[in-house]
Amino acid sequence: MHVGKSIFLQNLAGDRSDSSLFEQEFRLADDAEDLGFESLWLAEHHFGGYHMSPNVVQMLTYLAGRTTTVRLGSMVIVLPWHEPVRVAEELSVLDHLSRGRVLVGLGRGLGRHEFEGLGVPMAESRDRYAEYADALLGAFDSGVFEAKGNYLVQDPVDIRPRPPSPLRGRAYASSISPDSMEVNARLGLGVMIIAQKPWDVTERDLRTYNERFVAMNGAAPPKPLLVSFVAVHESEATALEMHEEYHVRYARSTLEWYEFNNAALATVPGYEYYGKFAENIAKHGPDTFIKFLADLQVYGTPDQVVEQLVGHVRLIDAAGVIIVLSFGGMDEAVASANQELFARAVLPRLQSIDADRQVPPVAAYATSPAAG
Repeated sequence: MHVGKSIFLQNLAGDRSDSSLFEQEFRLADDAEDLGFESLWLAEHHFGGYHMSPNVVQMLTYLAGRTTTVRLGSMVIVLPWHEPVRVAEELSVLDHLSRGRVLVGLGRGLGRHEFEGLGVPMAESRDRYAEYADALLGAFDSGVFEAKGNYLVQDPVDIRPRPPSPLRGRAYASSISPDSMEVNARLGLGVMIIAQKPWDVTERDLRTYNERFVAMNGAAPPKPLLVSFVAVHESEATALEMHEEYHVRYARSTLEWYEFNNAALATVPGYEYYGKFAENIAKHGPDTFIKFLADLQVYGTPDQVVEQLVGHVRLIDAAGVIIVLSFGGMDEAVASANQELFARAVLPRLQSIDADRQVPPVAAYATSPAAG
């Protein structure tokens, strides 16, 4: 199976500088290709220490110049927060500089204060996302960006450098909530899963999504990708301690960042689904929800981590995993040891299991009709 690594620039406690956190995380990223990771991924967030990556393509372009073979992925670019024609141009440049190594995750966003800080009405995100994504994917099909929508009107313009190959087939969506399922299936996107629901619910939702995708497109979607936060140690007891500290701290930060306990979120058009989160938290308490989120992640000895990840991948029929190994306030010693042990004792075993599970290959460079 495919094994990638996500760079998570999380600075929660405020007891260290952002610059030291950046140095730590990019030192770890510099080692990833040599350690055998097959892709590097970054998410987009703004205005806080939850994850300090306001321009994903900028950071991936930096990584493109420091690597040679590793794939470069967004998890995700939040399209309603951007001028979409600029996203198309920037991704095309990245695709050229990396010689076709780009994988793209797209999303519509969930952080209320991020929408407010960027001056984008949250209630418009679903429709903006659908229009922007349609135009972006079309530009990589044809080399021309154009749109005639309610939120996006763009006379035809050439994307230069011309996109070397289409994004379809290597593009993913971060959500399959009922609000997003129809849109993403119509767009032809695969699915990126960050565990936030019981596994049986995730499996059921993916099955429904696959059925809708086939009905709309006449073919199966790309196999999904699973994002997992992992704590591994030779000692089972120490791995449990890491889980109880770092996974729980990460889960608490997620609850706070996304305001899953804010019942008013369900009144925003397109976000009605998240009212269920607020109901559950009100009923069972935030600590129960935090433990639930933390326990969806992976921890244990190398043998236990392999077993859990293989089980999760097979359950959802994924192409592989994107692993987060530094999060929740880990200092450099803990994060480095976590990455080193995973790379040495887990990663090669995962890659040898279900070797047919892979992300779409790098397209022949600059051979599409759009490339000219």
